[in-house]
Amino acid sequence: MAGVEAAGSGVGWEPPPEQGWVAPHLAAELPGLGIAWVEVDGRPGRSPEPVRRRLRGLSDRFFGAAAIQMRERPVPWAYRVFFRQIGLDPDHTRTPIEQLALDRLHDGAFKSRGLPADALTIATVETGIALRAFDAEQLEGRLCIRDSAPGESLAGRPGELPHGTLTIADERTPVGLLFGATAEGRGMERGTRRAAIVAVQVNGVSQMAVDEALRTAAVSIERS
Repeated sequence: MAGVEAAGSGVGWEPPPEQGWVAPHLAAELPGLGIAWVEVDGRPGRSPEPVRRRLRGLSDRFFGAAAIQMRERPVPWAYRVFFRQIGLDPDHTRTPIEQLALDRLHDGAFKSRGLPADALTIATVETGIALRAFDAEQLEGRLCIRDSAPGESLAGRPGELPHGTLTIADERTPVGLLFGATAEGRGMERGTRRAAIVAVQVNGVSQMAVDEALRTAAVSIERS
């Protein structure tokens, strides 16, 4: 994608990330909530050596006290606060960055799980931003954050979603839970040729941090 530069280069997006919308009552109740995304050419598969090398470098820097103290940094703390606002206990339902920290301590390293997972891991560990990846060609129109409507379900999961479940949705239907499962057929799967990398922004997280996270993940995916 034109305009994607190496993370930390200071070069902006051309064009900038797409900005989605938030249901008005959620925006009023949860100020600062937002969603942004970029699209890049990319397929799922084994991560190339530069990506795996970068994971190893992160593993060497991110362990022990660093992982434990991570939650006190401004961006991880902002997600902890948000989880409590939506009724999740972050000490039981971990924020994305804290789950990665626990996995690192448990496994002894950030293990390569292929793309797009490795790209999201790198970007989340470096910025703290919560990221998702979808098949861009399976999305219709702008993305949004909204609660589920009566009778809606998440493809591939049995039963209806409880009314009011927070979702990421396109103009047709929910494509994933806000922090959880992805709808069947909407994630990056065999046959995916173009990725939509999505960031969920919360109060206390700057647009600059969101842009950097999207840029970092996009570079890893697009250069594979």
